Amino acid sequence: MQFLSLEPFVPSGSNFEGSKQLFIELGFKVNWDAGDYIGFEKDGCKFILQKYDNKHFAENFMISVRINSAEEFWKEVNKKQLLQKFGIRISKPTKQPYGIEVNIIDIAGVCWHFVE
Repeated sequence: MQFLSLEPFVPSGSNFEGSKQLFIELGFKVNWDAGDYIGFEKDGCKFILQKYDNKHFAENFMISVRINSAEEFWKEVNKKQLLQKFGIRISKPTKQPYGIEVNIIDIAGVCWHFVE
């Protein structure tokens, strides 16, 4: 038996449509849309955005995504003005023991670790 993928259900917070648009602007494409659940994918990285608003859960949920360039990712997010459009937070690329990391706190409060 072989595991083929891991696709977490990510809460959208109170603004489901805004969350959907944020991930599209981050470069994810919609694979399928079932109304309250949307399957996203970019370069083989997949997750399911769920219309679910639980602040405590979202603020304690973290996802790590491996990327090839933290600096390039950080520049792209800032160029697209996603902070201003969606009210998210983003850190500058920071060296960690496991790589160079850019953190995004999304609309719901989920912490995304984009790690080079």
